[in-house]
Amino acid sequence: MRDPHHRRRVGARTTKTPEWSTADIPDQAGRTFVVTGANSGLGLATARALAAAGAHVVLAVRDTTRGAAAAAGIPGSTEVRRLDLADLASVRAFAGAWDRPLDVLINNAGVMNLPESRTADGFEMQFGTNHLGHFALTNLLLPHVSDRVVTLSSGLHRARGTRIRFDNLALDGEYTPAAAYSQSKLANLLFTLELQRRLEDAGSPVRALAAHPGWAATELQGHDANGVRRALMLFGNRFLAQDADGGALPTLYAAVADLPGASYAGPGGRLELRGAPALVDRSAAASDSDVARRLWDVSEQLTAVGFPAALPRR
Repeated sequence: MRDPHHRRRVGARTTKTPEWSTADIPDQAGRTFVVTGANSGLGLATARALAAAGAHVVLAVRDTTRGAAAAAGIPGSTEVRRLDLADLASVRAFAGAWDRPLDVLINNAGVMNLPESRTADGFEMQFGTNHLGHFALTNLLLPHVSDRVVTLSSGLHRARGTRIRFDNLALDGEYTPAAAYSQSKLANLLFTLELQRRLEDAGSPVRALAAHPGWAATELQGHDANGVRRALMLFGNRFLAQDADGGALPTLYAAVADLPGASYAGPGGRLELRGAPALVDRSAAASDSDVARRLWDVSEQLTAVGFPAALPRR
């Protein structure tokens, strides 16, 4: 079944918002944002832009020393809290310590194309960090969220053959770094789809949205397990990619613009690699609401975290 909320369809033209930039961010004074993985790259660029607009930004990072150094370079109101998305105990500790309203949660952190490895809870590292960690964090924080949840995906969710391998989520015996990454990014979009459905059914005003940065030059590509691919990525970062500030624009657009739930933002330029943010298309696999519900059920079982029983209503 196709996504009933998603107004874009495979093959449809991109809906552009020409030249949207950080200058278009409304005043964010009095609003609080949590940005995961905000000590570098896209997360840091996102945090910097939001703080510049008057928001209080919480940098949720694994390494608080690096996080503090990043926060020191951000003019505006910030704080640093420890969060390791590859460890559900850390996720629960972060959420358990949260005791105030939260306007926007930005699920930005991620790992890419790693050698085969496991999280603290035994999950495949990319699926466990990129999807399951954020799945648990979102549901645990959701009673505090008043506006929206933005989750970063990737254009690589469209990679040929990508699907949720319910029979082998860890890709045991057939693991490749690229396949594991693409599966995790598809999971991010399916998570957003099912989260939006549940929020609407609960009568909540909170929206779930997704974004992707196109090709942005960050540290992420430098950790690719394949040496040849890593070299090509770094070459592309230098000569083809936009910078982290440009790559953060779709996230910022999804975080502050008046967009419907389940929207997916990305660069509006050629092949969605760069350019001003726009509402963009997603693959048919990322629009399947039946798979989204099944993934949600499996994620609840794996994390022992579910959708909150009570949320603020409209």
